[in-house]
Amino acid sequence: MSMQEDAVAAPPARKPFAAEAVEIAKTVALALLIALGLRVGLFEPFTIPSDSMEPGLRTGDYVVVTKWDYGWSRYSIPLGLPLFHGRALERQGPQRGDVIVFKLPRDPKQNYVKRLIGVPGDRVRVTGGTVFVNDRPIRQEEGGFTRDPGSPDVTVRQRVERRPDGRSYMTFDRGPAHDGDDTETYVVPEGRYFMMGDNRDNSLDSRWPPYALGVGFVPAENLVGQARFVLLSWRGASLWKPWTWANIDLSRIFKRVR
Repeated sequence: MSMQEDAVAAPPARKPFAAEAVEIAKTVALALLIALGLRVGLFEPFTIPSDSMEPGLRTGDYVVVTKWDYGWSRYSIPLGLPLFHGRALERQGPQRGDVIVFKLPRDPKQNYVKRLIGVPGDRVRVTGGTVFVNDRPIRQEEGGFTRDPGSPDVTVRQRVERRPDGRSYMTFDRGPAHDGDDTETYVVPEGRYFMMGDNRDNSLDSRWPPYALGVGFVPAENLVGQARFVLLSWRGASLWKPWTWANIDLSRIFKRVR
């Protein structure tokens, strides 16, 4: 065999370990940057921690939130770094009836999800369990009785309400004379929003001030985005515990948030 043939048959030289490590680090860094860009700019997932938005959203739902409608604020960035104030590139402001994830004003480390009832300048009150916005009641239709999924021993009345654009959603009512069934008139300040849970008698929301462990008015800067659909739903399940996978509710996968 000639020296030329030996050269052709020789295996290619391996890259030094340090060079391979640098290439891997670059790949991982690029993947993380892409994931961070998508999370900050477009989508962000959240887990629903309570039953306050039943029946539309339930404890354990893993929802996807979109950010482009309301623009971006400091809370679009991980850790809520105060790099700027207000909202930037707002394409369409929040609309009455939107289901919104926001940072709790009295504790911005906590994420809350509620339905937007009042925008700046609105007058909101609740009388006999009916919500009035600017002295006009939100339209309701009876939906019969059912069990509360989060509290199966509790029977609730279902009521269908309609957004201003005509789309409907279901609310729960545990009956008369509950806290929050009759309120004062709230005038929503400029740059603030009034939020309520769909599980009306099991929701601490804008009907209660922060000192009473409520939400109060939500600053525009605290809005994270609009809840769009349920990606997955489970109660007490863990990806790392296969014996809990039966708790995953397949019927709620990709369920649209109304």
